[in-house]
Amino acid sequence: MADTMKTLILKVDPKRPALAAIKKAAEFIKKGELVAFPTETVYGLGADALNEDAVRKIFEAKGRPLDNPIIVHIYSIEQLKELARKIPKSAFILAKHFWPGPLTMILHKRACVPKAVTANLETVAIRMPSHRIARLLCKHAEKPIAAPSANLSGKPSASSAKHVLEDFKGKIACIIDGGNTNIGLESTVIDLTAKRPVILRPGGITAEQLRKFLPEVKVHAVARAEKKASIAKSPGTKNRHYAPKAKLVLVEGPKEKAVAKALELAKQQSKTKKVALLIFGSKRNVGVKGIIVKAVQKKRDIGKRLFALLRELDTKGVEIIFANGIDEKGIGLAIMNRLRRASSKRIKVS
Repeated sequence: MADTMKTLILKVDPKRPALAAIKKAAEFIKKGELVAFPTETVYGLGADALNEDAVRKIFEAKGRPLDNPIIVHIYSIEQLKELARKIPKSAFILAKHFWPGPLTMILHKRACVPKAVTANLETVAIRMPSHRIARLLCKHAEKPIAAPSANLSGKPSASSAKHVLEDFKGKIACIIDGGNTNIGLESTVIDLTAKRPVILRPGGITAEQLRKFLPEVKVHAVARAEKKASIAKSPGTKNRHYAPKAKLVLVEGPKEKAVAKALELAKQQSKTKKVALLIFGSKRNVGVKGIIVKAVQKKRDIGKRLFALLRELDTKGVEIIFANGIDEKGIGLAIMNRLRRASSKRIKVS
């Protein structure tokens, strides 16, 4: 796709969205164009989910592999019934407690859902976002919106309109600038077509939260990024994702030992390369000459800032990033999933 399109930027207050701007963006969706918009998780790159030609523009703009399915965003339960069939009782239980919100459900699709959306599978991934701008866009587009994260394929996801502009200026029709996203990590994806509900991608809704209502929920190995999916029913499970230009080395193990090892390696490499150190969940105060150090303590803040930090370090020309892992409790599982999938190398300490 040539960089010749004029990209319209619509600045919208997420607390009090201007309907005129939302309707303008919705018109682009109706015409088969691409619109980037904020959700509570990350920015999405949206198109009319029932227009196969429009959906293919998403793959072209992102450089996205065709075997990577796209999540469909909806406004109402009625739309869910129009897109999915054989909907289990568990889906309505989860919808009652977590929709609108950062939870995506994989269900059996109806014939109206184009194959481009589902990567030729008979399942479709659906979620109802809670962000006011996203919800209003879905409502006024009058169609479900297919939207993966608004970033070039494989790069860190976009948590601000600035990130979207870096990747798509001149390539898409419109960007709704609604400020920074709140969660910063993509939605949790749960497969409800299997005999037992299974999390394929961890996100803003934790396994612990889901088990309060569906105790049988299990976490698939792909959700821990310990393996790649052979067939991707969920985005973020097969190919390398979220990766900065810099080489990312992830050190896993007991937190303080992992931090110490990451620091040691950073010092060694800083003699010949531009190095950054990401310290997560530790109160250790580290300042090292010649090394860019970013420290984030709380898990929610790590999730919110992770992609922005990786993008920032790329703009600074960093060649190698060293980061320590954290425990997988709560949102920690989603953070570790992103770090593992973004990493070039993983080191374990004990």
